[in-house]
Amino acid sequence: MAEIIRMPRLSDTMEEGTIISWLKKEGDRVETGDLLAEVETDKATMEMDSPADGVLLHIAVKEGTVPVDSIIAIIGEEGEDWKAVLAKAEKENATAAPAPAASQEAHSEEPQPAAG
Repeated sequence: MAEIIRMPRLSDTMEEGTIISWLKKEGDRVETGDLLAEVETDKATMEMDSPADGVLLHIAVKEGTVPVDSIIAIIGEEGEDWKAVLAKAEKENATAAPAPAASQEAHSEEPQPAAG
């Protein structure tokens, strides 16, 4: 079964991380503890380890800044359908996210005519 890899919280104050580079590429076999990517946090640049054994099936974020817990990659078995795994994870994220609160900036006043 494929495993979703998310941007880890590498420090207590970390809200987002920047993927500087991937040390593995799609299709590479990885083992738990292998270095996957270099991630820059609010404090330092760190190396991110693989949390699972398998094949790096998909890199969702090639480089750039993403919030903590964002999906950044998928590790699974060779030939596994990573697109279905990604779609399921994104659907679960959408249903788990709280509904946005009603905007506090809604205006109930009538617009005033322009002075002429």
